[in-house]
Amino acid sequence: MRRTIIEPFRIKVTEPLKIIPREKREQELIKAHNNVFLLPSTSVSIDLLTDSGTGAMSTKQWAAMMLGDESYAGSPSFRRFERTMRRITGMKHIFPTHQGRAAEGILAITRTRPGDVVPNNSHFDTTRANFEFVGVNALDLICAEGLDNETPAPFKGNMNLERLEEVIKKYGRERIPFAMITVTNNTSGGQPVSMQNIRETRALLKKYDIPLVMDACRFAENAYFIQQREEGYADVSLYQIAREMFSHVDAATMSLKKDGLVNIGGFLVCQNDDWAQDFQNMLILREGFISYGGLAGRDLEAAAVGIMEALDPEYQNYRHATVSYLARAMEQRNIPYVKPVGGHAVFIDAKAFLPHIPPLQYPGIALVNALYLEGGIRSVELGSVMFGHYDENGVEQPSNLELVRLAIPRRVYTQSHFDYIIETLDDLLRDRDSLRGYKITYQPKFLRHFTCHFEAL
Repeated sequence: MRRTIIEPFRIKVTEPLKIIPREKREQELIKAHNNVFLLPSTSVSIDLLTDSGTGAMSTKQWAAMMLGDESYAGSPSFRRFERTMRRITGMKHIFPTHQGRAAEGILAITRTRPGDVVPNNSHFDTTRANFEFVGVNALDLICAEGLDNETPAPFKGNMNLERLEEVIKKYGRERIPFAMITVTNNTSGGQPVSMQNIRETRALLKKYDIPLVMDACRFAENAYFIQQREEGYADVSLYQIAREMFSHVDAATMSLKKDGLVNIGGFLVCQNDDWAQDFQNMLILREGFISYGGLAGRDLEAAAVGIMEALDPEYQNYRHATVSYLARAMEQRNIPYVKPVGGHAVFIDAKAFLPHIPPLQYPGIALVNALYLEGGIRSVELGSVMFGHYDENGVEQPSNLELVRLAIPRRVYTQSHFDYIIETLDDLLRDRDSLRGYKITYQPKFLRHFTCHFEAL
């Protein structure tokens, strides 16, 4: 068997990519108030801001889009979407949404009240914001090893079961409408959750009659990690592993822009008839009729094909080989990153990379902006800007982790692009002592990282 894992596809259409001069990048970053979210994409050479909706679709997906039926109600495109999602999730009720945060918003509005508590292994940014917007306390209960970037544990995304039971006893069943589990755990470095942990989380919650909801954005990548790392699953197909994961939960939200391999779309699925009635009513109010949920028929068709392609073992082997290639290069250079490497990204430990910058001077932002200035590479901070908070006295508290995520779009970049990223990191590593922190000069109340303004210190 060959040692080299090649891309299980060939390139049929290309998109122009250019590297603008550094002087131009400096001007663009100033105009964007030092926030790479506000940069025009035409000023970015390699875009690792997110893996959400930025992948390349397959020929089968493009062909399926031609079958899109745009009927307002009851289109055959929806029926194909519904059958596919039910086949994977086993859920009774299937509701399309225009993307994952819409599903999260409907869940938060219909199933929670102000003062409720929703525990999770780790809420991602939009999940947390949707709960906090309606007055819910969103708690992160990551396992202990998930907070240690150097520990090479196989399932660092796991729920901390001891803390979960403590939270249940502290707040009581009446204040916890449901718990969530996010697979893979994006906030903690794209780390997977074991089937055993999903099963044990379910068993603990069942003891207190608390439902479990899965954030399933990267369920296929999580299934791959279970197959590769968990005892008893080496010979089980990714499809069967996915089915088992969903069998342990009562409902799920998903951004299909991740493991659905599409540019837009999401879903909200559940088993409970009462929940489904609430979801349906809010879906019609906010997204559209229940058979399109804010999507065109062609989008439903592409998602129905893409989500099955994400469970192709050849695709997952290639996907993980690309992420591992970047991680190995960092290992050789002693660039600190979250170990073992996650499923959809490499997460640089900005606190260790820039130890001279305090957390509340945002070392992650310093590294993000340096990557752009040095190489035209756009990444994203997952640290005290995205996940910091203000305490009851109005004092800003830093995040436990200060990470910079290099999210890898699916089926987009080749090895030479990764080599260019590595060369840029080499240059930054050499000059890192010269980098300085930032302060925030403007921020909105929710999801500040998307639109806040920074000033270099």
